[in-house]
Amino acid sequence: MFRLADVVVKHAPADPGDVVSGEPTLGTTLVTTLGDTGVEIGVWEMSVGTVRDVEVDEVFVVLAGSAVISASGSSVAVGPGDLVRLTAGTATTWEVTSPIRKLYVA
Repeated sequence: MFRLADVVVKHAPADPGDVVSGEPTLGTTLVTTLGDTGVEIGVWEMSVGTVRDVEVDEVFVVLAGSAVISASGSSVAVGPGDLVRLTAGTATTWEVTSPIRKLYVA
């Protein structure tokens, strides 16, 4: 059993080449893997700011915070309880308006 609220995520500054605005920090903590499948389950966080990213195949649930994720000319606002599916290779922009924490499966 994992108490997600107790998972500590160490932050580092976002790569300057990915930063669109602000001085965001982010971090990831691996919680577990699914055997030899290569599937990872972990917790990811980002502070307020905007960054560009290229996604991996991932499903995540927002645990806390809020953001607007933009890709291919459309945007979606996400917050606690939202389930999101991202596809590998998708270029996204994350505008985090309240420090976000998500549980991901990738």
